[in-house]
Amino acid sequence: MKQGLRALGLLGLWVMLFGYPVPAQPVMTTLPASADPSGIRQGRFIGVVAGTAAFYTITLLLLRKQWYKKKVPFHSFNDNGEWLQMDKVGHSATTYCMSRGGYELMRWSGVNERASILTGGLLALLFQTTLEVYDGHAEGWGFSKGDMLANVAGTALFVGQQYGAGQQVVSMKYGFRKTIFPPYRPNLLGKTTGQQMLKDYNGQQYWLSVNLASVLPAGPQFPRWLNLDLGYSASGMTGGHANPPTFDAAGHEQTFTRYRQFFVSPDADFSRVSTFSPSLQRFIGMAQFFKIPAPSLEFNRVKGLQFHPLILPKE
Repeated sequence: MKQGLRALGLLGLWVMLFGYPVPAQPVMTTLPASADPSGIRQGRFIGVVAGTAAFYTITLLLLRKQWYKKKVPFHSFNDNGEWLQMDKVGHSATTYCMSRGGYELMRWSGVNERASILTGGLLALLFQTTLEVYDGHAEGWGFSKGDMLANVAGTALFVGQQYGAGQQVVSMKYGFRKTIFPPYRPNLLGKTTGQQMLKDYNGQQYWLSVNLASVLPAGPQFPRWLNLDLGYSASGMTGGHANPPTFDAAGHEQTFTRYRQFFVSPDADFSRVSTFSPSLQRFIGMAQFFKIPAPSLEFNRVKGLQFHPLILPKE
C-alpha cells in the first residue's frame, strides 16, 4: 500500500503539470507591459498557487479517508531492509520529480530563480513529510527515518544542481517492465498493469540520467540531447524482507532468488533540442521523468552480464 501512496502523489503531480505548460528548462522571455514589475505574471502565479493548494488539500483528504481511517499513537518502524531498497530509491525519484515540477511551475509564473528553487524543494518535502507523518499514525505502518532520508536526498539532488550549476546535469527517471511475479501475490504486487507499475518493485527501474554535453568537453557538433543512464532494479521479490511460500496453479511450490540488477543505457533529453519550439520543449519537459526505451547492458550476480536490444523480457 505504501508504495502506491508515493506513486499516487506523483500521479497527482503529473495531472497538475499537464494542466500548465511547464518549461523543460529556464526560458528567458520578454514580459508584456501589463506584467508585474517584479517579473511575476499574476494570472499564472495565482493559478499555480491555487492549483497547488487544491492538489495538496484534496490529495491528503482522499488519502486520509481511504487509507488512514484508523489512527493509532505516533510510532516509527525500520523498513530499510525491505524490497532490496527499491522503495527507498523510489522515494528519492518521486521527491526529485516533485521538486523539479514545483520549480518549473514557479519559473513559468515569473518567480525568480532562487525563490523557485527553494519553493520547489520545500513543496516536495512538505508533501512527502506529511505522508510520512500519516504513516506514523497508521496501523501496520509507522514513520520511517529511511524514507525521510530518501526524500531529502531526492530534493537535495535537484536543489543542489540547480543552485550550483543552473541546470540538471543528472536527473532521475523511472522505467517499468512486466514480470512474472504479480500472479503469485496479486493483492500485494498488483492485478493489472497499472497497479503493477505502482506496486511491483521487480518491474520498476530507477535511472540516474547524465547529460554528456554537460560533463564532457563536447564541441559544438556534439548532440546536446544525448544522455547516459545508470539504472538500478531488483528481481525475485514476492515479499518485503523475504519471500513467503508461493505455489503455481498446479500446486507446486516456486522458489525465487532475490537479487539486485544494474544497467547502463543511452537516453535522450529532447528538451535540450534547440530546434524545437518553446511550447514543444515545455511539453517534453513534463514527460522527462520517464526513461525512453533503448538498448541496455545489465549486470547481476545470478545471470552475469546480459544485453537487452530494446525491451527487457519478463522475468
